Amino acid sequence: MLKLKPLIYFPSARPHTVVTEASTVPLQLAGSPVADKNSGFFPVNSRKESPHKIFPNCRRLIHRSRSVSMESAGVNTTTSPSVVKLKVIEATPESFKEFGQVIEASLDGEEFGPRDAQLDLSRGIPRFYIMQLKDRSLGFSNITHHANVTQCLGSIGGNVWYLGVAKPSIVDPADIKGARGADIVQSRCGHFYVPPAVDEVQAFRISGPKFIKLNHGTWHAGPLFTDDKMNFYNLELNNTNVVDHTTHDFIKKNGVVFLLDD
Repeated sequence: MLKLKPLIYFPSARPHTVVTEASTVPLQLAGSPVADKNSGFFPVNSRKESPHKIFPNCRRLIHRSRSVSMESAGVNTTTSPSVVKLKVIEATPESFKEFGQVIEASLDGEEFGPRDAQLDLSRGIPRFYIMQLKDRSLGFSNITHHANVTQCLGSIGGNVWYLGVAKPSIVDPADIKGARGADIVQSRCGHFYVPPAVDEVQAFRISGPKFIKLNHGTWHAGPLFTDDKMNFYNLELNNTNVVDHTTHDFIKKNGVVFLLDD
């Protein structure tokens, strides 16, 4: 029986295939400035346009529902991708618990407890810095995870921002032999994972004086926002974006792009 850390949705029961990431994905920090048109984020001047203007070659809009499912491989990439609309959820400690933590203000003098960020920075040198992002909109096609660190993100000033996420799907190598039920991919970073399913992706709004902590392996796309630019503090490792950056391309693998509905 395939064991995942943590358990995730399996689209079908069939003998697994272990493959490696075939193409080189440009290294892009979750929320880093867009480097080129293939980065997986969409220009900020599209944020006020209709979905068909943002994605002019896309098929009819699909509203997110649990019935949406596609194979993670074998999609004909010559056809136009479909747009999947994600209804935005407000990030709270309860609503975000499957993906990490939402950390809110606490009184000075409070001792460390479960409401504080439960961090793992043990596999390298921590890096805490401010990143300035520009020209982001509420749409994405790539999603990323980090296997070796818990990442923290928060906006300076408490402005509203958004994040697309999916549950961690890292697979223990000891459980791969004889496993059934999913296609298993080996990341170029070395670990194994099950690609995220289209209907497992959710979108969250983060507003006010709070930040989020992402668990190991939580898939994330963003930060996304509607302002021209925003500043974020970011806590990860000093080489996270070099040696621990695994990306899934939903256009290439699933034939879809995501648009946040808020």
